[in-house]
Amino acid sequence: MTTKLKGKVYGVLGIQSVMANWNADFSGYPKTTSTGDVFGSDKALKYPIKQQWLHQGEKVLYVKSYKLDVKKDESTFRPKSLKERYEEIFDVADLKKEKQQDKILRNLFQAVDVKNFGATFAEEGANLSITGAVQIGQGFNIYEDTTTEAQQILSPFRSENAKQKKNNEEANSSTLGTKIVSSEAHYMYPFVINPFVYNEYESFGVTEGYTEADYAKFKEAALVAATAHNSNSKLGCENELAIFIHTNDHTYLPDLAQFISFTKGFDGEKNVLTLGFGSLIEEIAEKISSIEVFYNPYTTSIKGELKGVTYYNIFTSKEV
Repeated sequence: MTTKLKGKVYGVLGIQSVMANWNADFSGYPKTTSTGDVFGSDKALKYPIKQQWLHQGEKVLYVKSYKLDVKKDESTFRPKSLKERYEEIFDVADLKKEKQQDKILRNLFQAVDVKNFGATFAEEGANLSITGAVQIGQGFNIYEDTTTEAQQILSPFRSENAKQKKNNEEANSSTLGTKIVSSEAHYMYPFVINPFVYNEYESFGVTEGYTEADYAKFKEAALVAATAHNSNSKLGCENELAIFIHTNDHTYLPDLAQFISFTKGFDGEKNVLTLGFGSLIEEIAEKISSIEVFYNPYTTSIKGELKGVTYYNIFTSKEV
């Protein structure tokens, strides 16, 4: 028997990036606002979470996948369309022939990313939109001394285009590339989980609602996704903080990430993350059932008085 998640969950997911590029813009530089503030989009955090679910064998709909098109003597890899991805993971012969939208919705809710983050499903005959139970905001870097480093990389190969160049020395040289990283950054993502957004869909019989099991899958993946996703640009990015505050049905909390500050530790001292929302939590203590804080105790100390909090090692999940 499935058990629905009781109450809402508010929290923060913190990502540390050291000589890495957590979220680049189209120029390759760390993403910034018009005023120069470094931030990471919600998509940058959702991507490794989805990859973690994929590795665990879950159904994930909104992720890039490829197919091989073979025509006579030619073959081409190309990304699958949303229709093709849907047909693949739900074993559907032709989405266009599906006339029962409740069946499509029932399938969509079987995908772990849709169940958590929602979906915009715009296909012929099935223009559907689901607001996800899990909403993640933009993750702003809270380390003031972040700098951007551009590294020149020498390729072992000469570009074929170099043959057209008049400068013989340049034509006979290997190509150069650039790797762009942040010296150090600490991104804080606010999030909220509202299980009640699926109440209407429950009445249609297309989902059992957002359950304790759904929350457990999100929590498990969110705690390790950045650390586990070791691509070239992401090696150096780690989960460093995760806060989960369980409230009752009618409690509303603001963006908690705005109350967190970072102090750099030098000469062997630990970094300090100060949680500045203790007084706010104390005022509504009767509306909170539990507070969990996961962090990296090897490099970081937590400051800020939170009553009733339990601290955990973010890598081992053991109580600190």
